[in-house]
Amino acid sequence: MVAIIKRVRWSKSAICFAVLVFVFVAQITLLTDVNIWRVELRHVLSLSQWDSSGQITCNRSHKDFDLCIINGSTLLDPTLSTLFALGLHNWIQPQFSMKIRPYPLKYDKSAMSLVKDFTLTSAPPKTTCDVTHNSPALVFSAAGYTGNFFHEINENFIPLFITVHSLYPNQDVVLVITESSPWWHKKYAELLSSFTRHPIISINNSTVTHCFSSAAVGLIKHGPVIIDPKLLPTPTTLVDFHAFLRNTYMKDETPLYSNFSGTRPSLTLVSRRGNVSRLILNQDEIIKEAEKVGFNVRLLEASRDTSMAHGYKLVHTSHALLGVHGAGLTHLLFLRPGSILMQVVPIGLSWASRTYYEKPCRVLGLEYMEYKVEANESSLLDKYGSESLVVKKPEIFQQGNWSSKRVYLKEQNVRLDVIRFREYLKKTYEKAKSFMDRETIRETILAR
Repeated sequence: MVAIIKRVRWSKSAICFAVLVFVFVAQITLLTDVNIWRVELRHVLSLSQWDSSGQITCNRSHKDFDLCIINGSTLLDPTLSTLFALGLHNWIQPQFSMKIRPYPLKYDKSAMSLVKDFTLTSAPPKTTCDVTHNSPALVFSAAGYTGNFFHEINENFIPLFITVHSLYPNQDVVLVITESSPWWHKKYAELLSSFTRHPIISINNSTVTHCFSSAAVGLIKHGPVIIDPKLLPTPTTLVDFHAFLRNTYMKDETPLYSNFSGTRPSLTLVSRRGNVSRLILNQDEIIKEAEKVGFNVRLLEASRDTSMAHGYKLVHTSHALLGVHGAGLTHLLFLRPGSILMQVVPIGLSWASRTYYEKPCRVLGLEYMEYKVEANESSLLDKYGSESLVVKKPEIFQQGNWSSKRVYLKEQNVRLDVIRFREYLKKTYEKAKSFMDRETIRETILAR
């Protein structure tokens, strides 16, 4: 009996030991394969975001953009704004179609109301190819808020940079642009050509059909003036986009800085003129103060007709850029690392000023300064009164309401307190002069 009990006890011990060994081995296996499982899980989750019908897939999971792809031979009929998946109609019944508005601001109803649908279909085309390309197509719209420089960069060119780097890193892609204006093509011709080794196709009023090896419709966007390296096949940031712009508009290596050499650092003032808001009502006084402080002041009066090459060289050779919050400050992307952006922030626009202009400065290695407008410097004081929520508590007045935000964007001008602003100009001058001196030394060394 004792022997039997001992055997039973031993058997229980053996079982416990075996269980422990199994758990230990399982843990090692799990630890070894955890990265594999994570990759697989991400892959499955990624696939789950796509509406798929054979060769045609669409990802509509992002708040900013949709992206559709035809993975195979494709015919573009510009008269129908339609891409036909060639061969797909032979084996998939019934025929199906997907629609997309290829502009990466899909949450904004006002912008998207200006963008036409583009169709991807398995139906057979009624035409044949007039022109055949042995490369894929990337289709996107130049509608939306085009005409505003910030939106042209934020919804067209940074997303285009991201999309090309994500899908076509060798630049073997044909850019197909819909809903673009002649002035837009003229202004951005050089920049567009830097994205691809193929001619650009504009399908406005075109009747020529094109065939491609495959096609993508839509642009990938990471956020406002953001390039997230974690979301790209190779680590790429806004710094790379900054370098891309420099390579486009300063292809020759001739130093431009010496053209503006001297003892006075250059300050470029973004001048808002005409029928717009957020004007500096006493701009001439501010220019005089900047000159008294020691700056050589230059004006950038940007419009859709402003040459990109001219704007780039003007800002790139500046030591500081100054302006009221607005699209013109997007020219910060043209500044050299170490130079200064001074943003005048009207009341009610702190979040937008920080998100759209301060944060990119930090990424690009620019010195950022801001001048916050006080109530007595804003035209809203005269219109609404000092006790109104508009003036006293902008954050409460807005409460995420776009119509309320428009008050600060569309109804506000500023008259800067010259005495107060002078102190900010002095600080900006000190930083700009220091930057100029460093650049002069660097240029002298490079010239040897």
